[in-house]
Amino acid sequence: MPFTPRQRLAVALIFITPAFWAINYLVARRAPGIIEPNLLALLRWLGAGSILAVANWRELRQHRAHTLADWRRNLVLGALGMWICGAWVYIGGRTTTAVNIALIYALSPIFIVMASAWWLRERFGRVQAIGMALALFGVLHVILRGQWTSLADVQFVPGDGWILAAALSWTGYALLLKRWTSPLSAGARLSAISFGGVAVLLPFALGELATATGPSLTAEGLGLAVAAAIFPGCLAYWGYSVIQRELGPARASVVQYLGPLYAAGLGWLVLGEALHQHHAVGVVLVIGGIYLVTRVPGKSPAAALPARRTEAAAD
Repeated sequence: MPFTPRQRLAVALIFITPAFWAINYLVARRAPGIIEPNLLALLRWLGAGSILAVANWRELRQHRAHTLADWRRNLVLGALGMWICGAWVYIGGRTTTAVNIALIYALSPIFIVMASAWWLRERFGRVQAIGMALALFGVLHVILRGQWTSLADVQFVPGDGWILAAALSWTGYALLLKRWTSPLSAGARLSAISFGGVAVLLPFALGELATATGPSLTAEGLGLAVAAAIFPGCLAYWGYSVIQRELGPARASVVQYLGPLYAAGLGWLVLGEALHQHHAVGVVLVIGGIYLVTRVPGKSPAAALPARRTEAAAD
């Protein structure tokens, strides 16, 4: 039995979604000194939520009773996925290095796989485990620039605690997004969650505005917020929601291993940063790992995927 059209879309999105997320690397590198982290995250999700609400307003209107009744869950998901995984990464990035951030975030898919097997009873066989390990090895090879001995030189600083909290929070967001079913489509549900995140972020952003010593919001800062709302906001989170719904949280987590590779390519295109042999090795290992995670030899592709429960969450 071949992939269903929805599953084919989800597999394609595994390779497309990280390209949108990689733009957040550029935003995070540019933001310090231009716009405060909670304010940036607030504007990012206010913009993303508004765009998605306009695109899905008929569906949100039809299911407004359910959306209002789900406000507690949307607040929790907004706190985990938009506040902690948004502003806290920007805060941690002030005092830690890009290498440390990438190393810590590389643990997130492992957290998700383990928690999915334990809590959601998601099937994840030996072949998928080998694929996950291969992808992890590939992304670490890129992060370490092929120099594995440099692991001994890595020093952890207080900012790493913010990043670790964000990685754990993403695990919680991924699992609860699957656990808490919804009649809304991926885009409409993300809109509701975005506004939950805005509600959580608002007091922290106001606190930053009240204590700011310089300009609170410049044209460049607003531009960064708009870019973050469209690409790593609307498009990346929507893509991840579709992947997770069709393939499960464990398999969806491998999109994070493509992030550093896409960021390297984006750095080459936008910032003129050089590409090296370790990038090519990483690409081969990560792509091979993703192939194993999403397919099981000897079985049809659809059989490799977790059984999909019939629910009203279909688009």
